[in-house]
Amino acid sequence: MGIRNFTRCESALHSEVEALRWAMENMLQHSPCQSFGTDCKELITMIKEPQEWPSFATELEKIETLQICFPDFKIIHVPRAQNQSFDFLAKTARTFRKELLFIGCYIPVWLCRPSQV
Repeated sequence: MGIRNFTRCESALHSEVEALRWAMENMLQHSPCQSFGTDCKELITMIKEPQEWPSFATELEKIETLQICFPDFKIIHVPRAQNQSFDFLAKTARTFRKELLFIGCYIPVWLCRPSQV
């Protein structure tokens, strides 16, 4: 699990691509993780068919380069309804006024839990 609040990107899809790149870079340093999940079907399509998204060529090149480091790279669709903890973390990160960065296996105690919100 990881969260980071980014400065605003050009679009929500740009944010998704940037978040995946950040997650991949951090997993190389902190975990043997090979599988990534997202609730964004367009992101999965972009990864599988980058040539169909020329306006994202630079961003997708970075992800393709990172994929080389993940021999068993997988990205799967996880519907938001089945992803409540991660959705909560994303919404919480957006409320922070300062930079927020977290990588770990559990939601940290300094963040309110979904049941506490």
